[in-house]
Amino acid sequence: MEDWEAAVQAALSRKALNLTVLHIGAVSTFTDHFIICSGANSRQTQAIADAVRAALKTEGLRPLSIEGYQASEWILLDYGDFVMHVFSPEKRLYYDLERLWKTAPRLPVPAAA
Repeated sequence: MEDWEAAVQAALSRKALNLTVLHIGAVSTFTDHFIICSGANSRQTQAIADAVRAALKTEGLRPLSIEGYQASEWILLDYGDFVMHVFSPEKRLYYDLERLWKTAPRLPVPAAA
């Protein structure tokens, strides 16, 4: 299992909503994948981010940076090869990363383990 797939599994374990994986590496060079999902409220967005961090920490991975955790409207976890975006529903609609990166191929979301 690739690291981004482990992040997807961790997010799904916390009931992440509308999870999408974009292959950004096909259209840009700064990362390979965007994982985009939503939480129903700030507590859930933090729980999703916490689950991703915990799952990847067991594999020896730590994020290069974390942004937005306290506000919990848009939590960004940068792991270099992939970037995890955990949004509130309102902020996800507002920023609409899927539209901004519409030329990036969507990858199938691995089924929850």
